[in-house]
Amino acid sequence: MVYHWNHLDWNFPDFNMKQDFEAKQNWKHAMPGGIKVDQQGNTYVSVPRWTPGIPATMNRIVCKNGRPLLEAFPSWQWNKAGNVSVLQSVLGYEIDERNRMWILDQGKIAYAPSPDGSQKLVLWDLNTNTLLESIKIPYEIAPYRTSFLNDLVVDNRHGFVYITDSGNGWPGHQLEGGIIVYNMKTKTFRRVLDRHYSTQDFPQFHFDIDNQLVFHDRPIRIGADGIALSADRSTLYYCQVTGRNLYSVDTALLRNFNTPLTQISESVRAVGSKGTTTDGMHADNQGNVFYTMLEGKGVGVYTPKTHRFHKLLSDDRMLWVDGVAFDQKGSIVFNSNKLHQMFDKPQTIDWNYPYNLIIWKSFVGNGIKSYTYAH
Repeated sequence: MVYHWNHLDWNFPDFNMKQDFEAKQNWKHAMPGGIKVDQQGNTYVSVPRWTPGIPATMNRIVCKNGRPLLEAFPSWQWNKAGNVSVLQSVLGYEIDERNRMWILDQGKIAYAPSPDGSQKLVLWDLNTNTLLESIKIPYEIAPYRTSFLNDLVVDNRHGFVYITDSGNGWPGHQLEGGIIVYNMKTKTFRRVLDRHYSTQDFPQFHFDIDNQLVFHDRPIRIGADGIALSADRSTLYYCQVTGRNLYSVDTALLRNFNTPLTQISESVRAVGSKGTTTDGMHADNQGNVFYTMLEGKGVGVYTPKTHRFHKLLSDDRMLWVDGVAFDQKGSIVFNSNKLHQMFDKPQTIDWNYPYNLIIWKSFVGNGIKSYTYAH
């Protein structure tokens, strides 16, 4: 256990901001989403703006008087809600082998439609702390009402980024999941597997955590979410939250924007059941795919060489393991955030419990790194 909180807190730049945050109890929906570690050892955490009042959506963890606090990254100005040219709501992001951060901005705040220009890919150089590029994701690629840009993987070898759109941006209405492919060279996007069975929720799917139904007041419906790229960059793996299967597709088909959409749809492989629902995934440089286990309360691994799924680790405090990543020292880093309790109506989370939100680390082997480092 690296860090833990009963609720998130920030290293605020001024007292009024801190006072407002505490008076309105905005921490009650401040959920640590994606977790990553850069080459300098800094730990980052995204906090999506699924409700109003989240101080900063992209953050670096700093310690003050022995307490872990979040600090807006790359700055407070870059996290100003309402300014579509800066970060609005971030869940998924990636740090590549060049120490560049690819930030996926969902655009929407509190599930309102994404304003034009708010959905984007922001590329930030962590070595020089400078903006390299900001690329708008247009309406025809990710509809502003239904889109829910979730996570991404980066292939610098071929010059592509793959993005999951969970399609649940309009709660209570239609789900429109899909995969988005970005070509770095031509700076163009293509949407594939739109509303394909593998990117939608599994029909009538319900699941429990600790024998408690996830969301008492409404069915949970989340399409394509977890995404992982094989070490050789040839296979894209993905899964929906409301389902247990792992799916894959050949990236050669995705990289060619002339490949017919029907051919891509017909080429999807159901790899098999993980035996658990999953949120985040991440592949290592050896070809293994690490996946979070929501029902299993931990992290599992799929080994393509043997076609086997197995549980790696578990703990009763690992309630809703969201994201998994790698440090530079042979460990996986992952977080648990009790999403199902925080966003239940009414909330079922005990805010006095010191281990509601946890960042974990586990050694998995010498030389084990992210897929981006595979030669």
